[in-house]
Amino acid sequence: MFPIENERVRSLLLKGRFGLEKESLRITPDGYFAHTPHPFMGEEHIVRDFCENQTEINTPVVDSAREAVEALKEYTVKIQKKLQAMPERELLWPFSNPPFIRSEKDVPIAQFTGDLKAKTDYREYLSDRYGRYKMTLSGIHVNYSFADELLQAAFALSGQKNFREYKDKLYLAVAESAAAYGWILTALTAASPLTDSSFVEKGRFGEDEFSGMASVRCSELGYWNYFTVWYDYENLKKYADSIRFYVKRGLLAAPSELYYPIRLKPTGKNDLDALVANGVDHIELRMFDLNPLTDSGVDERDLIFTQLFLVWLAAEPCKLPSIKEQVQAVQNFKNAAHYDLKTVKLSLPDGEVCSVADAGAKVINRMQDFYRDFPEDVQAVLDFELEKFVTPEKRYAWQVRTRFTNSFVTKGMVLAEQKQQEACRV
Repeated sequence: MFPIENERVRSLLLKGRFGLEKESLRITPDGYFAHTPHPFMGEEHIVRDFCENQTEINTPVVDSAREAVEALKEYTVKIQKKLQAMPERELLWPFSNPPFIRSEKDVPIAQFTGDLKAKTDYREYLSDRYGRYKMTLSGIHVNYSFADELLQAAFALSGQKNFREYKDKLYLAVAESAAAYGWILTALTAASPLTDSSFVEKGRFGEDEFSGMASVRCSELGYWNYFTVWYDYENLKKYADSIRFYVKRGLLAAPSELYYPIRLKPTGKNDLDALVANGVDHIELRMFDLNPLTDSGVDERDLIFTQLFLVWLAAEPCKLPSIKEQVQAVQNFKNAAHYDLKTVKLSLPDGEVCSVADAGAKVINRMQDFYRDFPEDVQAVLDFELEKFVTPEKRYAWQVRTRFTNSFVTKGMVLAEQKQQEACRV
Protein backbone atom coordinates (compact mmCIF):
# COMPACT_ATOMS: atom_id res chain seq x y z
CA MET A 1 0.00 0.00 0.00
CA PHE A 2 1.10 3.61 -0.32
CA PRO A 3 3.51 4.60 2.49
CA ILE A 4 2.17 8.15 2.77
CA GLU A 5 4.63 9.09 5.53
CA ASN A 6 7.34 9.13 2.85
CA GLU A 7 7.76 12.64 1.44
CA ARG A 8 8.37 11.56 -2.15
CA VAL A 9 5.41 9.18 -2.22
CA ARG A 10 3.17 11.83 -0.72
CA SER A 11 4.27 14.36 -3.34
CA LEU A 12 3.24 11.93 -6.11
CA LEU A 13 -0.11 10.78 -4.71
CA LEU A 14 -2.22 12.85 -7.08
CA LYS A 15 -0.39 11.83 -10.22
CA GLY A 16 -2.53 9.48 -12.28
CA ARG A 17 -4.29 8.95 -15.60
CA PHE A 18 -7.94 9.17 -16.61
CA GLY A 19 -9.93 7.62 -19.42
CA LEU A 20 -13.69 8.12 -19.73
CA GLU A 21 -16.45 6.17 -21.49
CA LYS A 22 -19.66 8.13 -22.02
CA GLU A 23 -22.87 6.59 -23.38
CA SER A 24 -25.65 8.72 -24.90
CA LEU A 25 -28.74 8.00 -26.97
CA ARG A 26 -29.33 9.47 -30.43
CA ILE A 27 -32.96 10.53 -30.71
CA THR A 28 -35.33 12.24 -33.15
CA PRO A 29 -36.63 15.78 -32.51
CA ASP A 30 -39.96 14.33 -31.34
CA GLY A 31 -38.34 12.40 -28.47
CA TYR A 32 -38.13 8.86 -29.87
CA PHE A 33 -35.16 6.63 -30.61
CA ALA A 34 -33.25 7.27 -33.83
CA HIS A 35 -33.19 4.25 -36.16
CA THR A 36 -30.44 5.36 -38.50
CA PRO A 37 -27.18 3.39 -38.72
CA HIS A 38 -24.33 4.44 -36.47
CA PRO A 39 -23.00 7.58 -38.23
CA PHE A 40 -19.44 7.40 -36.88
CA MET A 41 -18.05 4.30 -38.56
CA GLY A 42 -14.26 4.37 -38.51
CA GLU A 43 -14.11 6.82 -35.61
CA GLU A 44 -11.72 5.31 -33.08
CA HIS A 45 -13.15 7.23 -30.13
CA ILE A 46 -16.90 7.14 -31.00
CA VAL A 47 -18.41 3.67 -30.99
CA ARG A 48 -21.70 1.90 -30.15
CA ASP A 49 -22.83 0.23 -26.96
CA PHE A 50 -25.94 -1.98 -26.74
CA CYS A 51 -28.15 0.01 -29.09
CA GLU A 52 -27.37 1.06 -32.63
CA ASN A 53 -28.33 4.58 -31.53
CA GLN A 54 -26.32 4.49 -28.28
CA THR A 55 -23.12 6.36 -29.03
CA GLU A 56 -20.18 5.79 -26.73
CA ILE A 57 -17.25 8.17 -26.46
CA ASN A 58 -13.99 6.52 -25.41
CA THR A 59 -11.60 9.34 -24.62
CA PRO A 60 -7.86 9.07 -24.98
CA VAL A 61 -6.03 8.44 -21.70
CA VAL A 62 -4.96 11.78 -20.19
CA ASP A 63 -3.13 13.05 -17.13
CA SER A 64 -5.81 15.06 -15.33
CA ALA A 65 -9.52 15.32 -14.67
CA ARG A 66 -9.63 18.61 -16.55
CA GLU A 67 -8.11 17.07 -19.67
CA ALA A 68 -10.59 14.19 -19.46
CA VAL A 69 -13.54 16.60 -19.31
CA GLU A 70 -12.12 18.62 -22.21
CA ALA A 71 -11.78 15.44 -24.27
CA LEU A 72 -15.43 14.56 -23.57
CA LYS A 73 -16.46 18.07 -24.64
CA GLU A 74 -14.42 17.81 -27.84
CA TYR A 75 -16.01 14.53 -28.94
CA THR A 76 -19.48 15.59 -27.81
CA VAL A 77 -19.21 18.67 -30.03
CA LYS A 78 -18.12 16.44 -32.92
CA ILE A 79 -21.17 14.23 -32.41
CA GLN A 80 -23.54 17.17 -32.10
CA LYS A 81 -22.31 18.77 -35.31
CA LYS A 82 -22.69 15.49 -37.18
CA LEU A 83 -26.23 14.96 -35.86
CA GLN A 84 -27.27 18.50 -36.72
CA ALA A 85 -26.02 18.08 -40.30
CA MET A 86 -27.79 14.76 -40.95
CA PRO A 87 -30.51 14.73 -43.65
CA GLU A 88 -33.04 14.27 -40.86
CA ARG A 89 -31.58 16.05 -37.87
CA GLU A 90 -31.05 14.09 -34.66
CA LEU A 91 -30.34 15.10 -31.08
CA LEU A 92 -28.23 13.71 -28.25
CA TRP A 93 -30.33 12.83 -25.21
CA PRO A 94 -28.57 14.30 -22.12
CA PHE A 95 -30.01 12.00 -19.42
CA SER A 96 -29.20 8.51 -18.19
CA ASN A 97 -32.87 7.47 -18.38
CA PRO A 98 -34.30 7.22 -21.92
CA PRO A 99 -37.04 9.40 -23.48
CA PHE A 100 -40.11 7.85 -25.15
CA ILE A 101 -40.01 4.11 -25.93
CA ARG A 102 -42.75 2.58 -28.10
CA SER A 103 -41.86 -1.05 -27.39
CA GLU A 104 -38.89 -3.38 -27.13
CA LYS A 105 -38.72 -3.44 -30.95
CA ASP A 106 -38.22 0.33 -30.81
CA VAL A 107 -34.79 -0.27 -29.19
CA PRO A 108 -32.45 -1.04 -32.12
CA ILE A 109 -29.76 -3.57 -31.17
CA ALA A 110 -26.35 -2.56 -32.50
CA GLN A 111 -25.68 -4.26 -35.82
CA PHE A 112 -22.22 -5.70 -36.40
CA THR A 113 -21.30 -7.79 -39.43
CA GLY A 114 -18.54 -10.08 -40.66
CA ASP A 115 -15.95 -11.00 -38.05
CA LEU A 116 -17.75 -8.79 -35.52
CA LYS A 117 -21.18 -10.42 -35.87
CA ALA A 118 -20.71 -12.15 -32.50
CA LYS A 119 -21.15 -8.73 -30.90
CA THR A 120 -24.70 -8.52 -32.23
CA ASP A 121 -25.38 -12.12 -31.21
CA TYR A 122 -24.24 -11.29 -27.68
CA ARG A 123 -26.56 -8.26 -27.58
CA GLU A 124 -29.45 -10.46 -28.71
CA TYR A 125 -28.66 -12.75 -25.78
CA LEU A 126 -28.67 -9.76 -23.37
CA SER A 127 -31.96 -8.61 -24.88
CA ASP A 128 -33.58 -11.97 -24.16
CA ARG A 129 -32.12 -12.23 -20.67
CA TYR A 130 -32.55 -8.70 -19.29
CA GLY A 131 -34.91 -6.94 -21.71
CA ARG A 132 -34.01 -4.08 -24.01
CA TYR A 133 -35.47 -1.33 -21.86
CA LYS A 134 -32.82 -1.77 -19.18
CA MET A 135 -30.10 -1.68 -21.84
CA THR A 136 -31.09 1.87 -22.81
CA LEU A 137 -29.88 3.25 -19.48
CA SER A 138 -26.73 5.26 -20.17
CA GLY A 139 -23.90 6.50 -17.99
CA ILE A 140 -20.21 7.21 -17.65
CA HIS A 141 -17.42 4.79 -16.76
CA VAL A 142 -14.33 6.28 -15.16
CA ASN A 143 -11.03 4.47 -15.77
CA TYR A 144 -8.15 5.45 -13.51
CA SER A 145 -4.55 4.35 -13.16
CA PHE A 146 -1.98 5.44 -10.60
CA ALA A 147 1.07 7.05 -12.18
CA ASP A 148 3.93 4.63 -12.74
CA GLU A 149 6.23 7.10 -10.99
CA LEU A 150 4.08 6.85 -7.86
CA LEU A 151 3.89 3.06 -8.03
CA GLN A 152 7.65 2.76 -8.46
CA ALA A 153 8.33 5.07 -5.52
CA ALA A 154 5.99 3.10 -3.27
CA PHE A 155 7.38 -0.22 -4.50
CA ALA A 156 10.94 0.85 -3.65
CA LEU A 157 9.86 1.23 -0.02
CA SER A 158 7.72 -1.92 0.14
CA GLY A 159 10.48 -4.48 0.63
CA GLN A 160 8.96 -6.58 -2.15
CA LYS A 161 11.08 -7.94 -5.00
CA ASN A 162 8.63 -8.12 -7.91
CA PHE A 163 7.09 -4.86 -9.16
CA ARG A 164 4.38 -6.60 -11.19
CA GLU A 165 3.23 -8.56 -8.12
CA TYR A 166 3.27 -5.41 -6.00
CA LYS A 167 1.19 -3.49 -8.55
CA ASP A 168 -1.38 -6.26 -8.96
CA LYS A 169 -1.70 -6.67 -5.19
CA LEU A 170 -2.23 -2.93 -4.76
CA TYR A 171 -4.98 -2.77 -7.39
CA LEU A 172 -6.67 -5.83 -5.89
CA ALA A 173 -6.66 -4.11 -2.50
CA VAL A 174 -8.08 -0.93 -4.02
CA ALA A 175 -10.81 -2.91 -5.82
CA GLU A 176 -11.74 -4.64 -2.57
CA SER A 177 -11.82 -1.33 -0.71
CA ALA A 178 -13.86 0.24 -3.50
CA ALA A 179 -16.38 -2.58 -3.08
CA ALA A 180 -16.67 -1.55 0.56
CA TYR A 181 -16.89 2.21 0.03
CA GLY A 182 -17.69 2.77 -3.65
CA TRP A 183 -21.36 3.36 -2.88
CA ILE A 184 -20.32 6.93 -2.05
CA LEU A 185 -19.69 7.60 -5.75
CA THR A 186 -23.18 6.38 -6.60
CA ALA A 187 -24.69 8.70 -4.00
CA LEU A 188 -22.65 11.71 -5.10
CA THR A 189 -23.23 11.43 -8.86
CA ALA A 190 -26.81 10.10 -9.07
CA ALA A 191 -28.72 12.28 -11.54
CA SER A 192 -31.59 10.20 -12.97
CA PRO A 193 -34.65 10.33 -10.69
CA LEU A 194 -37.26 10.66 -13.46
CA THR A 195 -38.40 8.31 -16.22
CA ASP A 196 -41.11 8.62 -18.82
CA SER A 197 -44.19 6.47 -18.23
CA SER A 198 -43.39 4.51 -21.42
CA PHE A 199 -40.35 3.05 -19.61
CA VAL A 200 -42.60 1.26 -17.14
CA GLU A 201 -45.81 0.74 -19.13
CA LYS A 202 -46.00 0.06 -22.86
CA GLY A 203 -48.06 2.60 -24.77
CA ARG A 204 -48.33 5.20 -22.01
CA PHE A 205 -46.36 8.31 -22.98
CA GLY A 206 -45.67 11.73 -21.55
CA GLU A 207 -46.25 11.11 -17.86
CA ASP A 208 -43.45 11.39 -15.32
CA GLU A 209 -42.53 8.41 -13.17
CA PHE A 210 -40.60 8.77 -9.92
CA SER A 211 -39.65 5.49 -8.27
CA GLY A 212 -37.96 6.94 -5.20
CA MET A 213 -34.55 6.45 -6.81
CA ALA A 214 -31.95 9.11 -7.51
CA SER A 215 -30.28 6.78 -10.03
CA VAL A 216 -32.48 4.18 -11.68
CA ARG A 217 -29.56 2.49 -13.46
CA CYS A 218 -27.59 2.05 -10.21
CA SER A 219 -30.57 0.97 -8.12
CA GLU A 220 -32.12 -2.48 -7.80
CA LEU A 221 -34.16 -1.50 -10.89
CA GLY A 222 -31.05 -1.13 -13.03
CA TYR A 223 -27.88 -2.93 -14.06
CA TRP A 224 -27.45 -5.96 -11.81
CA ASN A 225 -27.19 -9.68 -12.39
CA TYR A 226 -29.67 -12.17 -11.02
CA PHE A 227 -27.18 -13.25 -8.35
CA THR A 228 -24.67 -11.53 -6.08
CA VAL A 229 -21.06 -12.09 -7.03
CA TRP A 230 -18.31 -12.99 -4.59
CA TYR A 231 -14.69 -12.21 -5.49
CA ASP A 232 -11.48 -13.80 -4.24
CA TYR A 233 -9.05 -10.90 -3.83
CA GLU A 234 -6.09 -13.01 -2.62
CA ASN A 235 -4.25 -12.76 -5.94
CA LEU A 236 -5.00 -11.92 -9.55
CA LYS A 237 -5.43 -15.51 -10.71
CA LYS A 238 -7.93 -16.26 -7.94
CA TYR A 239 -9.73 -13.01 -8.71
CA ALA A 240 -10.07 -14.04 -12.38
CA ASP A 241 -11.03 -17.60 -11.44
CA SER A 242 -13.82 -16.32 -9.21
CA ILE A 243 -15.33 -14.65 -12.30
CA ARG A 244 -14.70 -17.69 -14.51
CA PHE A 245 -16.64 -19.77 -11.98
CA TYR A 246 -19.88 -17.96 -12.84
CA VAL A 247 -19.28 -18.49 -16.56
CA LYS A 248 -18.56 -22.20 -16.06
CA ARG A 249 -21.73 -22.60 -13.99
CA GLY A 250 -23.80 -20.96 -16.75
CA LEU A 251 -24.71 -17.91 -14.68
CA LEU A 252 -22.91 -15.65 -17.16
CA ALA A 253 -22.40 -16.03 -20.90
CA ALA A 254 -19.13 -14.11 -20.66
CA PRO A 255 -17.19 -12.11 -18.04
CA SER A 256 -18.46 -8.89 -19.64
CA GLU A 257 -21.98 -9.82 -18.50
CA LEU A 258 -20.93 -9.30 -14.88
CA TYR A 259 -22.69 -6.04 -14.02
CA TYR A 260 -20.57 -5.09 -11.04
CA PRO A 261 -19.69 -1.41 -10.53
CA ILE A 262 -15.95 -2.08 -10.23
CA ARG A 263 -13.64 -3.85 -12.67
CA LEU A 264 -9.90 -4.41 -12.91
CA LYS A 265 -8.67 -4.21 -16.49
CA PRO A 266 -5.44 -5.00 -18.36
CA THR A 267 -3.70 -3.10 -21.11
CA GLY A 268 -5.03 -3.83 -24.59
CA LYS A 269 -7.57 -6.60 -25.10
CA ASN A 270 -9.96 -6.73 -22.18
CA ASP A 271 -10.31 -10.36 -21.12
CA LEU A 272 -9.39 -12.44 -18.10
CA ASP A 273 -6.52 -14.24 -19.83
CA ALA A 274 -4.88 -10.91 -20.64
CA LEU A 275 -5.52 -9.68 -17.10
CA VAL A 276 -3.76 -12.66 -15.55
CA ALA A 277 -0.96 -12.73 -18.13
CA ASN A 278 -0.20 -9.00 -18.26
CA GLY A 279 -1.39 -7.72 -14.89
CA VAL A 280 -3.67 -4.86 -13.91
CA ASP A 281 -3.37 -1.62 -15.85
CA HIS A 282 -6.24 0.35 -14.31
CA ILE A 283 -9.47 0.22 -12.34
CA GLU A 284 -12.85 0.95 -13.95
CA LEU A 285 -15.70 2.52 -11.97
CA ARG A 286 -19.08 2.15 -13.67
CA MET A 287 -21.56 3.90 -11.36
CA PHE A 288 -21.68 7.47 -12.73
CA ASP A 289 -24.91 8.86 -14.15
CA LEU A 290 -24.85 11.33 -17.00
CA ASN A 291 -24.98 14.78 -15.46
CA PRO A 292 -27.31 16.86 -17.70
CA LEU A 293 -26.40 19.99 -15.72
CA THR A 294 -22.92 20.05 -17.31
CA ASP A 295 -21.62 20.54 -20.86
CA SER A 296 -19.64 17.28 -20.93
CA GLY A 297 -21.93 15.00 -18.92
CA VAL A 298 -19.69 14.93 -15.86
CA ASP A 299 -18.54 17.54 -13.33
CA GLU A 300 -14.76 17.87 -13.15
CA ARG A 301 -14.94 18.00 -9.34
CA ASP A 302 -16.53 14.54 -9.26
CA LEU A 303 -13.58 13.17 -11.24
CA ILE A 304 -11.10 14.85 -8.92
CA PHE A 305 -12.96 13.42 -5.95
CA THR A 306 -12.77 9.97 -7.55
CA GLN A 307 -9.01 10.30 -7.76
CA LEU A 308 -8.82 11.48 -4.13
CA PHE A 309 -11.03 8.57 -3.14
CA LEU A 310 -8.93 5.92 -4.89
CA VAL A 311 -5.69 7.30 -3.45
CA TRP A 312 -7.25 7.26 0.02
CA LEU A 313 -8.30 3.64 -0.49
CA ALA A 314 -4.77 2.73 -1.59
CA ALA A 315 -3.37 4.17 1.63
CA GLU A 316 -6.06 2.83 3.96
CA PRO A 317 -7.22 -0.53 2.54
CA CYS A 318 -10.32 -2.32 3.79
CA LYS A 319 -10.93 -6.08 3.60
CA LEU A 320 -14.21 -7.82 2.76
CA PRO A 321 -13.23 -11.44 3.37
CA SER A 322 -16.62 -13.07 3.89
CA ILE A 323 -19.51 -13.71 1.52
CA LYS A 324 -21.80 -11.92 3.96
CA GLU A 325 -19.70 -8.75 3.82
CA GLN A 326 -19.53 -8.77 0.04
CA VAL A 327 -23.29 -9.28 -0.23
CA GLN A 328 -23.82 -6.36 2.14
CA ALA A 329 -21.46 -4.24 0.03
CA VAL A 330 -23.62 -4.83 -3.06
CA GLN A 331 -26.73 -3.87 -1.11
CA ASN A 332 -24.98 -0.67 -0.01
CA PHE A 333 -24.52 0.29 -3.67
CA LYS A 334 -28.22 -0.20 -4.31
CA ASN A 335 -29.23 1.71 -1.19
CA ALA A 336 -27.00 4.63 -2.16
CA ALA A 337 -28.99 5.00 -5.39
CA HIS A 338 -32.10 6.05 -3.44
CA TYR A 339 -33.39 9.61 -3.53
CA ASP A 340 -33.74 10.27 0.19
CA LEU A 341 -30.36 9.39 1.68
CA LYS A 342 -31.37 10.39 5.18
CA THR A 343 -33.95 7.60 5.53
CA VAL A 344 -32.17 4.76 3.70
CA LYS A 345 -29.49 2.95 5.70
CA LEU A 346 -26.36 0.99 4.93
CA SER A 347 -23.81 -0.99 6.90
CA LEU A 348 -20.23 0.30 7.09
CA PRO A 349 -17.29 -2.16 7.10
CA ASP A 350 -16.91 -1.77 10.87
CA GLY A 351 -20.48 -2.97 11.34
CA GLU A 352 -22.02 0.43 12.10
CA VAL A 353 -25.47 0.89 10.55
CA CYS A 354 -26.47 4.45 9.69
CA SER A 355 -28.16 6.49 6.99
CA VAL A 356 -26.41 6.85 3.65
CA ALA A 357 -26.15 10.59 4.30
CA ASP A 358 -24.42 10.08 7.64
CA ALA A 359 -22.17 7.35 6.25
CA GLY A 360 -21.13 9.56 3.35
CA ALA A 361 -20.30 12.42 5.69
CA LYS A 362 -18.22 10.08 7.86
CA VAL A 363 -16.19 8.89 4.88
CA ILE A 364 -15.52 12.40 3.61
CA ASN A 365 -14.56 13.56 7.10
CA ARG A 366 -11.94 10.80 7.16
CA MET A 367 -10.71 11.90 3.74
CA GLN A 368 -10.50 15.50 4.94
CA ASP A 369 -8.22 14.36 7.76
CA PHE A 370 -6.12 12.37 5.30
CA TYR A 371 -5.71 15.37 2.96
CA ARG A 372 -5.37 18.01 5.69
CA ASP A 373 -1.94 19.21 4.48
CA PHE A 374 -2.86 19.27 0.79
CA PRO A 375 -3.61 22.46 -1.20
CA GLU A 376 -6.86 24.38 -0.76
CA ASP A 377 -8.27 23.19 -4.07
CA VAL A 378 -8.24 19.61 -2.72
CA GLN A 379 -10.14 20.71 0.36
CA ALA A 380 -12.59 22.65 -1.83
CA VAL A 381 -13.49 19.48 -3.75
CA LEU A 382 -14.05 17.56 -0.51
CA ASP A 383 -16.21 20.40 0.83
CA PHE A 384 -18.20 20.42 -2.42
CA GLU A 385 -18.96 16.71 -2.10
CA LEU A 386 -19.66 16.83 1.64
CA GLU A 387 -22.29 19.49 1.09
CA LYS A 388 -24.34 17.04 -0.99
CA PHE A 389 -24.83 14.85 2.09
CA VAL A 390 -25.54 17.80 4.36
CA THR A 391 -27.89 19.70 2.03
CA PRO A 392 -30.03 17.45 -0.23
CA GLU A 393 -30.76 20.37 -2.59
CA LYS A 394 -27.10 20.26 -3.65
CA ARG A 395 -27.47 16.76 -5.12
CA TYR A 396 -27.84 16.47 -8.89
CA ALA A 397 -30.86 14.19 -8.57
CA TRP A 398 -32.70 16.80 -6.49
CA GLN A 399 -31.89 19.52 -9.02
CA VAL A 400 -32.92 17.37 -11.99
CA ARG A 401 -36.20 16.38 -10.37
CA THR A 402 -36.98 19.99 -9.46
CA ARG A 403 -36.17 21.35 -12.90
CA PHE A 404 -37.60 18.61 -15.15
CA THR A 405 -40.63 17.25 -13.29
CA ASN A 406 -44.02 17.76 -14.98
CA SER A 407 -43.18 16.73 -18.58
CA PHE A 408 -39.72 15.20 -18.14
CA VAL A 409 -39.28 14.33 -21.82
CA THR A 410 -40.73 17.60 -23.15
CA LYS A 411 -38.44 19.66 -20.93
CA GLY A 412 -35.58 17.31 -21.66
CA MET A 413 -36.02 17.88 -25.38
CA VAL A 414 -35.70 21.62 -24.84
CA LEU A 415 -32.41 20.98 -23.04
CA ALA A 416 -31.24 18.62 -25.81
CA GLU A 417 -31.96 21.29 -28.44
CA GLN A 418 -30.16 23.91 -26.37
CA LYS A 419 -27.09 21.71 -25.93
CA GLN A 420 -26.89 21.03 -29.65
CA GLN A 421 -27.15 24.71 -30.52
CA GLU A 422 -24.43 25.60 -28.03
CA ALA A 423 -22.14 22.81 -29.24
CA CYS A 424 -22.55 23.80 -32.89
CA ARG A 425 -21.54 27.37 -32.13
CA VAL A 426 -18.09 26.13 -31.04
